[in-house]
Amino acid sequence: MPTLKALHIIFVVSWFAGLFYLPRLFVNHAMVEDDATRARLALMEHKLYRFMTPLGILAVALGLWLWFGYGFSGGWLHLKTALVLGLVGYHLYCGRLLRDFAAGRNTKSHVWYRVFNEIPVLVLFVVVFLVVLKPF
Repeated sequence: MPTLKALHIIFVVSWFAGLFYLPRLFVNHAMVEDDATRARLALMEHKLYRFMTPLGILAVALGLWLWFGYGFSGGWLHLKTALVLGLVGYHLYCGRLLRDFAAGRNTKSHVWYRVFNEIPVLVLFVVVFLVVLKPF
């Protein structure tokens, strides 16, 4: 089980790197005016999303494996699971935003993306404290 925990943490950290950076690319994409920069950002966004999706899948899969190995008890774990499901939804919504940018259909401002970019940071804080402190 310690090996599974280590792998889970590695994939979670890697997935979060993508969750932190992809919306930051969206901030820049929403600000640019020239087509060449837009195309370059769209390519970077696509490649990052394609890279981070398997990392997220592995993080969730290993988390489920640990869940079945240790059991599903404690309110903290229920809240953590709900937050992880929210992150999966966030990830999928990022994919939709990526497709909107690629099709030239973005309607959101760079300010909106700056706020949107903070969501995974807040979730990470809560999840880490839940896992470490197990408050309930």
